[in-house]
Amino acid sequence: MAGEWRKYPVLDCVPNKIIKLVVLGGSSVGKTALVVRFLTKRFIGDYEANTGALYSRKFTIDGEQISLQVQDTPFVSLEDDTDSICCQEQINRSIYWADGFVFVYSITEYESYRVIRPLYQHIRKIHPNANIPLLLMANKGDLLRARQVSSKEGLQLASELGGTYYEVSARENCEGVHEAFQQLCQEVSRMIGSCNGEKRRGLHLVRPKSPNMQDLKRRLKQALTSKGKSATTL
Repeated sequence: MAGEWRKYPVLDCVPNKIIKLVVLGGSSVGKTALVVRFLTKRFIGDYEANTGALYSRKFTIDGEQISLQVQDTPFVSLEDDTDSICCQEQINRSIYWADGFVFVYSITEYESYRVIRPLYQHIRKIHPNANIPLLLMANKGDLLRARQVSSKEGLQLASELGGTYYEVSARENCEGVHEAFQQLCQEVSRMIGSCNGEKRRGLHLVRPKSPNMQDLKRRLKQALTSKGKSATTL
């Protein structure tokens, strides 16, 4: 597959080999914890309220180095007594910008599962005709006694949306988290490689420079030095 990258025009199709992912979901489902697990292999159980950080790392996929950008986002919620979502304009910009989408819900909160379908419909309004590489992550798989959403429901929803399903635990399952993100990156890579010279959507959208790894290092240092502080499960 590495050779496939070279077959297509670099100028129009894959400038700088950038893969852009956005992570979306409800409140307290573990979006940031999953991103940190993937990028650092560490788990931090206590976070400040997320304002939407952009993280960047260099990775090798199928023998080729790519620049991966992962946009964390504030939570999405359902409007009162409806199946419509309420989200900030920042999230809409991130949806327009992204190549691939990570949907996260918690198996311990059915309401977070209900957010996913209208969230997908919202994305379809922004990208009505685009191919949407999609990963559905059911987080908190270590809390089976508190389960409110079955694996069957997760699989059915992923099939309906045309995505890949992973049930994971940001706290206990580093390998599963990494495998899920890696599979999505490979899918996005193939999509970008097959664009046949067409301009990528969101290519010229200006994004803020990321304080990403410095921020992660700061959070890790705080977590490691605060041994007496009890962690909140994400």
